[in-house]
Parts: sequence; structure tokens; C-alpha cells
Amino acid sequence: MNGGPVSREPARIGPILFSSTEDDMTTALDLRLVPAAAAAWAVSLLGLRAGWTASAWCGVVALAVGALALLRKRRTRAVRGVLVVCGVTAAMAAVVTVRVRHVAEHPVRSAAEQGLPALLRVEIDDDPTPLRSPGYGERPAGSDRVSVLVGLRQVEITDRTGRTTDLGGQGERVLLLAPSDWGGLLPGQEATARGELAPATRGDLVVAVLRVRGPPNEVTAAPWWQTSAGALREGLRNASRTLDPEPAGLVPALVVGDTTALPERVVGEFRAAGLTHLLAVSGANLAIVCGAVLLVCRLLRLGPRTCGVLAGLAVTGFVVLARPEPSVLRAAVMAGVALLALAVGRPRSALPALAGSVLVLLLVDTGLAAAPGFALSVLATAALVVIAPWWADALSRRGVPSGFAEALAVPAAAHLVTAPLVVALSGKVSLVAVVANLLAAPAVPPVTILGVLAAVVAPAHLAAAEVLLSVAGPPATWLVQVGRWAAAVPGAEFAWPSGVFGGLALAVVALAVLVALRFPRARVLLAVVLVGVVLAVVPTSVLRPGWPVSGWVVVACDVGQGDAVVVATAEPGRAVVVDTGPEPGAVDGCLRRLGVRRIPLVVLSHLHADHVGGLSSVLDGREVGAVALGPLHHPEWAAREVRQTAARAQVPLVGLGMGDHLEWPGLRLEVLGPRDAPVGPPPNADAGTPVNDASLVLRATTPAGRVLLTGDVELAGQSALLTAGTDLTAEVLKVPHHGSRSTLPAFLAAVRPHVALISVGAGNRYGHPSRLVVDALTDAGARVLRTDHDGDIAVLSAEQGTATARRGDPRAPPR
Repeated sequence: MNGGPVSREPARIGPILFSSTEDDMTTALDLRLVPAAAAAWAVSLLGLRAGWTASAWCGVVALAVGALALLRKRRTRAVRGVLVVCGVTAAMAAVVTVRVRHVAEHPVRSAAEQGLPALLRVEIDDDPTPLRSPGYGERPAGSDRVSVLVGLRQVEITDRTGRTTDLGGQGERVLLLAPSDWGGLLPGQEATARGELAPATRGDLVVAVLRVRGPPNEVTAAPWWQTSAGALREGLRNASRTLDPEPAGLVPALVVGDTTALPERVVGEFRAAGLTHLLAVSGANLAIVCGAVLLVCRLLRLGPRTCGVLAGLAVTGFVVLARPEPSVLRAAVMAGVALLALAVGRPRSALPALAGSVLVLLLVDTGLAAAPGFALSVLATAALVVIAPWWADALSRRGVPSGFAEALAVPAAAHLVTAPLVVALSGKVSLVAVVANLLAAPAVPPVTILGVLAAVVAPAHLAAAEVLLSVAGPPATWLVQVGRWAAAVPGAEFAWPSGVFGGLALAVVALAVLVALRFPRARVLLAVVLVGVVLAVVPTSVLRPGWPVSGWVVVACDVGQGDAVVVATAEPGRAVVVDTGPEPGAVDGCLRRLGVRRIPLVVLSHLHADHVGGLSSVLDGREVGAVALGPLHHPEWAAREVRQTAARAQVPLVGLGMGDHLEWPGLRLEVLGPRDAPVGPPPNADAGTPVNDASLVLRATTPAGRVLLTGDVELAGQSALLTAGTDLTAEVLKVPHHGSRSTLPAFLAAVRPHVALISVGAGNRYGHPSRLVVDALTDAGARVLRTDHDGDIAVLSAEQGTATARRGDPRAPPR
């Protein structure tokens, strides 16, 4: 979704555009390979999603249509085109059918459906990726679990009778869900893994999933080129530490896709700003590197063949360094085609090179047909080749300076074409992405080039690499600020139906807008409609009249599947925050809307990441007194990250335990639990229940009455409070564990709330909240409010009873 500005020079490399002059527009729109590439992609995707019989029938139909075309006596251009498309479709259908059937009928898949234990000898295919543990919102950095895509070399399966069967292996793909011990392996290494098989659900030729027990065994050495690439990546990480934490994490992410040191706040802001593509290596990175090499070659007056060879070496080296991600592979193959043409003195247009790269990559790895990253990369490059030159010329003819016209056309075209797929995946439409990409574009090339140079230099001379990155520091900081400013814009993104229907609906709208722009009267009508939409949407979606409501005392923030509660003191702009949600953006937005600038205490009820993930954004830019933890500091990765986040913000950590009291004007906090403070890490501390039952349970005394804040305490923790005879009565209850079934009816009866707040994510996979819990609260006379339905929920100070207001429906009066 990003790319360099359109040039007026005829020969370009990789995803960079060809000339946009009138004479070259015909070359840029050479469509001869496009139908064949589209057909190959469609049959591949059909085979992956619908099975090998569907792709086989596609091949039969293609052969039949091709045979009918061969019977025609006149071989017109259209007939020849049909023959080419039918031939490519039939060939790809045969390849897809064989591969999908092989996976579908593989004996490992049958064993996975039975959940049998297995011992696998595997070869690592890709870098291990930190996992997000279901229910606990695991952090990308410091996770205790990783996923690893591997190729099978040997398989031993043990059936229910204890008999072991040796199935061999031919490189079939398996996904490992493994402990963090696997995180340091490099592609090309072999290892032995033991665990239980499970069915694969990815639809990309993965035979099965293995839930690994224990560290890798019998590990071989990595190939020298992967070891070298690993050393270069490590050198880049080390050299980046000379920068401030946020730019230091961004540089490796932008240059080689390494996000291990990237703060979650930056990730959330880039997502809202439409800049997420900068955090994954794309074809634009390769184009920048390749373009820099060609520029040096031109300055040295080298011949075209020498330029092609040197640029080809740069492409190969960068792919190894950045790892073969779908977009990098697509750009590398496309650049290879263009470089070959350059070397033999026959430059080609970019569109046939893109179509050819799609054909080659799908032939080599059919699973790419279902990869969102691959689709986004191809669509963005096609937009830069087809639409951006046209728009840039149109703007130039209307008096817009050519450089500005090209800089505006590139992100606008890429965003327009990729928006339907982004919406289908996320259900969000960004309104600031074009402007954010326009502002970010000038900073990307210097950071990329200096980062690559620093990665190459760092293993030999770390100080020299640090000097290079000190020069890259200001543009990297600019990128962070652009993401922050864009994400802070009210209404920066709005919801849209996700899935295939949502994507197709947005594509129809975008196409209608493009057609309308060609007709003057339609443009006027479109402008009137746009103004009407803005007038209708802004007051309700952006300005939110009446929010925050006057006299709010407690607000349950809508942070998705997680918890974040704000409890006001009597001083304006000052409040205590209990838990911070799963990611930075949501809780930061909630605090901004409430005008909270001073936080005497941030309480983390327990250390699952759906409660601590937004801590960095709460601490940033606000006056914070301390961060309070309960007695259990597990999982270890979360405790370590909380300590590091607090240390960076220079905020002290304090401990809370049962019986502690804290008081501020208008607010009093009592710590009621946990009753039985755990000693040391509980068994399987990362899995859920032991950590949940160690949640801090707080009772806040406010002008609106007593508020019971329960974290994720489950059955054992609730039972301990009841057995000890703890007074749990409260007018407002933050329902434990997102309203899950692990809530005792006796616990709810002891609280006797007038208002029950359930913090829960819309459409979550866990079935939260439980209908049994909601019905029990409703039957007892409580008013049940949910963040997934009501958005931010406020409890107000009222003379009679307990009043509430909902930001999700600003028309709803306080009740």
C-alpha cells in the first residue's frame, strides 16, 4: 500500500511505476497476461476453499472451452487469448488438484482428526511467530508460545492401542504451536518435536497442527545464509537501541519486518491510521533498495547488464534478509522479470511483470492464493501501475504541481483498491489513511536505506551502524508521530460489515464513485451526497454530543475483549484506572474522551494481557502516580513487560494485598481479595484459572454508591470470599471474567447490584457473556449493560438510585 512517486523515466524496476506520459500509458496497460493470472488465482483459491474436486472440474471446463476454441477456423486475437487462459487454467487446476488431494488424503490429517500423539522430524520453513493465547490476549513481544510453520521430514504416530507407525515425510507443511524455546530457531534448521496432533483450519495446504510439548530436540545447524541473515537482523536490533524506544522498535519492523521490540501503542496507532503495511516488509521496501542500487549504477555509468546483475544480487540478498514473505516474494519475482528484460535490453511494462510473478508464485506455492498479505500486495501494486499514473496526469492537467500530484495519487490509488479486502478482513474503513500515507511517504525511503546499510555494517562495526541509525532517527520519529496524530483524529475509522459481503459492498461503492467522477453533473451530485453524509455522521459518530456525561463517577471503557474501568475522584481530570484492556488504542481513546489527564494509581487486577495490554498508552503523556499489582506476578512475560513499561515511563510499581485501603477526595478503595495469596507460580500459570483467581478484588466507595471491581475472579476465588464472610454488597458490579459461566449464583446474590457492567468484545469466540449469568442478574433486578452493545458505559452520581449513560447510543438518556 505504499510506493515511490511516479517517475517520468521509461524503465522502472519492481513495483515502482513505469512512465506516466501519454506515450507510455499503452505500455503500462499491457493486459495480455492479466486474464491468465486472474484465472490461475481463482482456480487455486477455489481448490483451497472448496476442495480438489472443484478445481478438477474447473480444469475439465477449461479444457472443453479450449477445445471449442480450437475448432474455430479463424484464430483472432480474442480466440488466442481464450486459448491461453484455458491452457493456464487447466494446467493450474491440475497442479492444485494434485496438491489439495494429497493434503486431504494424507494419513497425518486422519491422525490429526483423532488427536493422536506424534513425534515429528521437521525443517523450519519460516521465522517463529509469537502467539496470542486464546482468552488472554498474549503480547507480541515476550510471549511464552510461538507458532512455527515447518516441513515434514519424518512422522511417527502412536494410535490408541499404543502402536507406533512410521509414515515418512515429503516436506508437507505442519503448523507447530510450541513453547518459547522454539522462538530462536532459524529457517532451514531441522528439529524433533513431540506433541498432540490437531486438525488444520488455515486452508493453505497445511496438513495438520501439532501442539508441541517441550523444547526442540536434535536441532541441526542453520544454513550459512540464514545464519548470516540472523546475525544481520540481530545487529540491526542492537544498533537501533541508540534511538528512543518507539523509533528503535519501528526501524527493524520497517526494514526487515522484525516487530519484537515495537511498542504495542505504536502498533495500535498504525492500525488506526492505515499505516500497518509499514510494519511488514512489502514490495515497496525491495523497490527502494533496488532503486538505490540502480541509482548508484547510473551515477557510475555502468551498462544495463551490469546494472541488472547488481540489482538482482540486491534483490536476492534483501529477500534472504527480510525472509520470503508473500509480498516480498511477489516483488522479487516481478523485479527478476524486469531485471532480466533490462539485462537483455528489452524493458517491459510493470503490469505483465506483475501478472507473470503471480503465475510463477502460485505455481511454486499454491497456498499463497489464500494469503491476505499476498492479495494486498498484488492489488496495491496493480493500483500503482494502472490507476496512479492516470490520476497523477489528471491532477497535473488541472494545475496541481506534478510532484505533489504523484505523491497524492500513489497512496490514494493503493488505498482505494485495497480497501475492500481490508474491510473484509477487519470490518473497519479508515478515513485518514490517504493523508497519513502521504505524510509518511517521504520518511520511508531514508529509514529503509539507512536501516539496510546499518544491518550490513553492524556485525563488523556496531558504532558505525549506530551512526547510520542516528541519521535515520528523525524520519523514524516522524513516522511514529504521523501514526499518533492520525489515530487521534476523531472518527479516524468507522465500522463497516466485514467478510465477503462487506468487501464486495465497498468495492461496488468505490467503483460507483470512480464512474461518477468522470461526469461533471455526477461529481456535483457526489459532492452533495458526501456533504450530507458528513453532516449526518459527524454529529453522532465523532462529536458525540453529551459525552462524557456530566457527573460521571465510573466508566467501563469499550476496549473489546478485555477490561478497563475508570473511577473518578472529586478533582476534575483526575481518576484511578483499573486494568487497561488488550491494546493501547482503545483505552487511550476512552481516557481522552473523558478528559483524564492525572492518574494517581493504575491498578492491574492480574497479568493477563486483556487487562494489561494498554498500559503503555495509559502512562504516556499523563501524570501517573504509580502502577499497582496484586500478589501473583505471573505469567512471567507479562510481569516483565509491565516492569519495562513502567520503568520507561519512570512510574513506580507498588503492591496491593487484602486489607489495604487507599483514599482520594471523593473516592475510597478497599482491597477485598484475593483471600488466599498464592506463594510462587501456580501450576500452568499461563493457562488462565489460577491467574484469574488471584485477581485483585476491589470495592470503590463513590458518590454513586459502592462499586465492586472483580477482575477475572472465578469459582475458587469467589468461593473463598464467600466462605470468609466478606461483605460484598455493592450498588454497581463489574461482572467477573466478562460474564463467563464461571460465576457463582451465590456470589451474585451476595453482591445484590442495582447495575451490572459487563466488559466484553463483540462477537468474541468464547461465548461471553453467558446467558445464564445475564439472566440471573436480570431476574435479581439488576440493570445489565454490556460494552459490546452499549460502548463506553458511565455510572452517574444521582440523588435517587443509580443512573447510567451509554456512549454507544448517545440518544439514550441517563437511566
